[in-house]
Amino acid sequence: MTQPTHIRGEHLHVALSLGASGLPAMPLRAGKVPFGNCRDCADNACGGRPNMKTPGPCTCLAPCHGWAAATTDPDILNSRVWGRAWRQSAGVAYHPGGAGLTVVDLDNEDAIAWADANLPATRTVPTARGEHWIYRGVMPSANGVRPGVDIKSAMSYARWLGPGTGPLTTLPDAVRALLVKEPTPVRPTSVTVPAPARGGRCPHRTPTYLERGIAMAEQRITEAASAVHATVFGAFLAVLSTHGQCGCLTEAHTARLFAAAQAKGESLRHCTDAWTNALTRLGM
Repeated sequence: MTQPTHIRGEHLHVALSLGASGLPAMPLRAGKVPFGNCRDCADNACGGRPNMKTPGPCTCLAPCHGWAAATTDPDILNSRVWGRAWRQSAGVAYHPGGAGLTVVDLDNEDAIAWADANLPATRTVPTARGEHWIYRGVMPSANGVRPGVDIKSAMSYARWLGPGTGPLTTLPDAVRALLVKEPTPVRPTSVTVPAPARGGRCPHRTPTYLERGIAMAEQRITEAASAVHATVFGAFLAVLSTHGQCGCLTEAHTARLFAAAQAKGESLRHCTDAWTNALTRLGM
């Protein structure tokens, strides 16, 4: 259903007010979703602004690319190219991370009860089904960190539902900890370690070389921000290509690699498949 003209004008007014206060704003269409990419940016032909680390308009200056279109620039918000989006808008959103904020989106009464018992009080905003708890600080965004709880901060957007009540509190460790997964127990006996070659002798000058290689692979997996499957396979491949035939790689080493991958959400099956595919790629 098309919004009345005066409401659509109010959306622009709200966005300009948000921008003036330092909150990067953007229009939302029906369904609380961003506007799609324009013709020039379809299928990320322009490079895809969300691949950038900072919000702002694409060179097309349209409200493209979701959260990354959010801006505080009044000339852009009030520009002709954004006018069409405002005329079709059903709401206003903002980029919390761009303003140094994190929104804990509590979607129901159980989630609110959990927050009351586990998180420090902060500014709260009522939503249709729950509450937004807003903290000062930035962290990665994630959905479903626990039942009824989403995190909206860096590279995400939150619907603007009003300024809320209460003072802002510094982002607590209890919220950051929601993104930390406990490693899934690893069964290294399911991993096939290549048989020693060269008489079981390692050609490397010191065991430190292997330890450094395992540690680097663990770090590579742990720091993966995207494409976790590919990163895990690449790390396994790198370790096997260097140490897979010299007799120094043990099940204890592979268990460390599996643990790092499973801590990023990989299943044991995915780990085993990646390991097997790496062995196949190397002809082992």
